[in-house]
Amino acid sequence: MEIKKIGVLGAGTMGRGIAHVVAQAGFQVIMRDIEDRFVQGGLDAIDRFLTRSVEKQKVTQDEKKSIMDRITGTVSMEEMGPVDFVIEAVLEDLELKKGVFAELDRLCRPEVIFTSNTSSMSITEIAAATGRPDRVAGMHFFNPAPLMRLVEVIRGFQTSDETIEIVTDLTKRMKKEPVQVKKDSPGFIVNRVLMSHLIEAMRLVEEGVASVEDVDKAVKLGLNYPMGPFELMDLTGIDIVYHVTEYFYKELNKENKWVSPQLVKSMIRANRLGRKTKAGWYEYE
Repeated sequence: MEIKKIGVLGAGTMGRGIAHVVAQAGFQVIMRDIEDRFVQGGLDAIDRFLTRSVEKQKVTQDEKKSIMDRITGTVSMEEMGPVDFVIEAVLEDLELKKGVFAELDRLCRPEVIFTSNTSSMSITEIAAATGRPDRVAGMHFFNPAPLMRLVEVIRGFQTSDETIEIVTDLTKRMKKEPVQVKKDSPGFIVNRVLMSHLIEAMRLVEEGVASVEDVDKAVKLGLNYPMGPFELMDLTGIDIVYHVTEYFYKELNKENKWVSPQLVKSMIRANRLGRKTKAGWYEYE
């Protein structure tokens, strides 16, 4: 199956980053969101990123123009009809994703593969909303998508070997490094490991073992991580960390290790959600 045109659903942080990656790899892109302002915001963000890349001499002005010319923004789902492949990057809401996939199933040709950029939710359940569960897989990019090299390729319960092979090959064509998740499990690889770290970091502070600042410092200098766990939560959104933790608790047999610390609930009640509210574990101007 030849893939020339790729549909990206969502023009937020992940959607626009993925659209950028796809266009830079030479594919035509249809980037769709629910309102014009979101679509235009996504296009503007890609343009700003590429402008900085030109200034740093990572791409030429002509390359920037070619990338932007390959991206078309839209609010119409019907424009997904002629695409050859889909990457979904809408909000992390399972019912929303299932609705989107059901609509795609109606609009797209039967051979078109659908992928989800979900960071932790069940590919099997999302695929069940379609009549082609064998042609649905996870394709989890990391933020910021143009810079991060990893893509988790996730197999749902009914995903075919052919689908995994096509998604893995496409990932390589985008100059990304794929890892295969052989079994659909909450959080896949990276977030399953990461969430354990974040929960333990919060428990250290909650128990009075160390301060937020010293936990971050210890992890960066002791484990050679680029960011500490609290810095990362502020960047990602503390509310998102909580929702993922709650999902893990529900899906992974209600094990105590996935119980959300009371501290994170207090942060959310205080609307200290991280950088997006200008206050989280740290204060931001």
